[in-house]
Amino acid sequence: MLKEAFQFIYPWRTYQERFLKDFQDHIADDHLHVVAPPGSGKTVLGLEMMRRVDKCTLVLAPTITIRNQWEERMFECFIEQEKCTIPLSRNIKKPAHITFATYQSLHAFAKNEMEGDMERVLNFFAQAGIKNIVLDEAHHLKNEWWKPLFALKELPECTITALTATPPYDSDQAEIAKYFQLCGPIDIEISVPELVKEGNLCAHQDYIYFSEPDAAQIEYILDYRVKAKAVIDELVQNSEFGSFIINLPVYKTPGKHLEIIYKDPNFYIASLVYLNARGYKIPKVKIDLLGVDLTQEKLPTFNQEWAEKLLQPLLVDGREDHYEDEEVLATVEKTLRKVGAFDKKRVNFKGEQQLYKSLAQSPNKLKSIREVIDFESAQMGENLRAVILTDYVRKEFIDTSTEALDTINKLGVIPIFHHLRYSLEQHPGRWQGKDKLEKLAVLTGTIIIVHKTLVAQITETLDSDDFTHDALGETVFVIVRPREKVKSQMVSLMTALFTDGHIEVLVGTAALLGEGWDAPAINTLVLASYVSSFVMSNQMRGRAIRVQPSNPDKVASIWHLACIDPTIDGGGEDVIKLTRRFDAFCGVSLEGTPFIENGAERFALPTTILEKEVLNSKMCTLAGNRGAIQQRWEQAIGTGKLLVRELKLDFKPKGKPLQKNSVYYKDAVKYGVLQLGALLTITVPEIIINNAGAYFSRGMGFFIFAVLGTAAMVLAPKTYKTLVLYLKYGRVDKLVYKIGQVVLKNLREQYYITTQLEALKLGVEYLPNGAVSCFLTGATAKEEILFVKCMEELLTPIDNARYMIEQSGWWQRKFGFANYYPVPELFAGNKKDASLFFNFWRIYISENARLTFTRTKEGRKRLLKARFHYLNTKGGFKTKTSAIWR
Repeated sequence: MLKEAFQFIYPWRTYQERFLKDFQDHIADDHLHVVAPPGSGKTVLGLEMMRRVDKCTLVLAPTITIRNQWEERMFECFIEQEKCTIPLSRNIKKPAHITFATYQSLHAFAKNEMEGDMERVLNFFAQAGIKNIVLDEAHHLKNEWWKPLFALKELPECTITALTATPPYDSDQAEIAKYFQLCGPIDIEISVPELVKEGNLCAHQDYIYFSEPDAAQIEYILDYRVKAKAVIDELVQNSEFGSFIINLPVYKTPGKHLEIIYKDPNFYIASLVYLNARGYKIPKVKIDLLGVDLTQEKLPTFNQEWAEKLLQPLLVDGREDHYEDEEVLATVEKTLRKVGAFDKKRVNFKGEQQLYKSLAQSPNKLKSIREVIDFESAQMGENLRAVILTDYVRKEFIDTSTEALDTINKLGVIPIFHHLRYSLEQHPGRWQGKDKLEKLAVLTGTIIIVHKTLVAQITETLDSDDFTHDALGETVFVIVRPREKVKSQMVSLMTALFTDGHIEVLVGTAALLGEGWDAPAINTLVLASYVSSFVMSNQMRGRAIRVQPSNPDKVASIWHLACIDPTIDGGGEDVIKLTRRFDAFCGVSLEGTPFIENGAERFALPTTILEKEVLNSKMCTLAGNRGAIQQRWEQAIGTGKLLVRELKLDFKPKGKPLQKNSVYYKDAVKYGVLQLGALLTITVPEIIINNAGAYFSRGMGFFIFAVLGTAAMVLAPKTYKTLVLYLKYGRVDKLVYKIGQVVLKNLREQYYITTQLEALKLGVEYLPNGAVSCFLTGATAKEEILFVKCMEELLTPIDNARYMIEQSGWWQRKFGFANYYPVPELFAGNKKDASLFFNFWRIYISENARLTFTRTKEGRKRLLKARFHYLNTKGGFKTKTSAIWR
């Protein structure tokens, strides 16, 4: 019915055509799953998939605005509205051949009309003939929405079509698993560089503008850290708590509680670490359970991390088991609560939530926003189209006078508006052009503010009965209140005023404008949101990077805000959380040879002290040359063809752009040897020459001794590091390549990868900072993701693997080294799959290895030994998944 009823009337974009070419292969598992950035044409592609599936369809969207866009796009791109003969509905209670609805309406229908009975929900839509479910931006799913969706998935002959900009990779594992169970594996993932290359997205660049907390905030942070340290020290000195730990059954008679210890070894180890800190001599029999020899290993230092592992099970998880000692535990809990280290049933000495909230909501970010807008206005003049998105409206500050501006202590729409208003009132020439005050406006779901001169513009579109307006205090602004029936029309009107330049700076909420809002004129976006997920951050960014047909040279600047914690290297929690968000999207590097990659490494931020003035000056200098951004995109795009997923090992940013340097299968130790050579030829002679007089004055014997001592002193750290690296892992790049071969062979053997072997290429690459990257090219997006996931599981420290490989050569055994590798979950479901994986391991890596099933008594003991090894030595690789344009 749908195939004949409408056809796409425009040319397909390259990525759309590529996906549709293999449509039959993608639909073979009754799932169609497309990941593509905002502005890439997902809705149009979804309509075409719906046409080809050709079944009675229910389209579900996260908002009414996005729901309506589906119908609008259908009439724009497939069929004229007056010629449409297909039965349509927006009422989920009355489904038609195509029904457009929201997740909220489905949830409400299931809860209220169907009384929460999922069997009734299934029967209702089965009787309506629904056989195709389209999930738009399915990352929005809340816990209570899952049930009706999984019920619908049981419809006879049902096809699931999922479209999203960002899978919820930042959610917990259970949520991610549910998402992929519902949507199926990803069939195609379209990258931003592809769309910039095709001209479907504009060139753009992210910038970070830094602020610092005020003196009171810094004092608060320092005070917390001092108090947290004091609590740890007090806990070590607490004899009552020490006696309590000694008398715990799991410590007193560990042989009788092996299952408990093996299930959660961290608690048992934490108890030993705590007692060791108290100076208590721990009997050898208790250490032996760890499977280690303390002549070679040692117990870690009791710190905040171990205190959390010790106290969380006692104060929360298993507290009911210790009711006889409640008084002791209550005293400890009270002490923790006093400093804020115990909140919402979680022991947390780092205080991330408190400290992060303090920095994330820092009022000093208001000054940052004003400075960014001042800068961009000076650059863009009347062409500026800036949007500032934040989380909350903060209506309590609506009547703030100019004199009371300093009393604003929270980030929000109204505080931002007042700060920008005050800036223009005091410095009318601060923004280029005349009468800039009238170019400022507010647009949220609950409040709209415009300059009084724009009321006439609004009246040209809306009847005077459709809205009211009142003066905002003594200012030249008015608060506009549209009637409910014209609220969506009001958003469209404000968007038009913004596009035409009547408004140049628009302050709004992420909830209203962060997703589904279409305003291609945006060329400057300031993200002042601190509660948004990875997904929402990507959606907000998507507002700015859309192309504007009337402005083919558009280049967008996206500004992110971060408040530096000056008391800690790296800038603290606000900086860390912001940089993590960059994992959700990729962009071109700021400086040096252009490359395109996701993550924050392309900013080359210092890893120690962040100097606000220096960094902000650098960001503004780079942002001032928009033409260069276009050139950097073109140059970087020319170096590759696709965005490839890779795994980085021993990822340690050094503060320099990661300019690629392909050295396939290069010996890792060579870098260490080169460093030692440089020290021998430069550093040591320099020290000797500078001190030669002093050495000779005390005799030839002393001179020789001094030379050797100097060389040993300078070389020892480098030599030790290089030797440990070599003895523990051998040639790292070759080891990683061999492990990659094992994973690839297993995936091919079990048909998880079906791409022909000759089309696949396994790559290992060295980066200048010493990191090693591993990637697979020539595979499908689904296969790449699976390969990287298995590699990451293999190369991260042992946790609770079902099967484990223990690898140690003669050198490792001689020096007390052993490497432990968890068999990836995909191959650990049964003994047959695990044995197959191990066979390939022996072929490609070494026959001198051991496969252990960890669910036996002996296996648990060996697993405990492996976990203690990594907990104690911080051994293993540090891993990070990333995507880079190649």
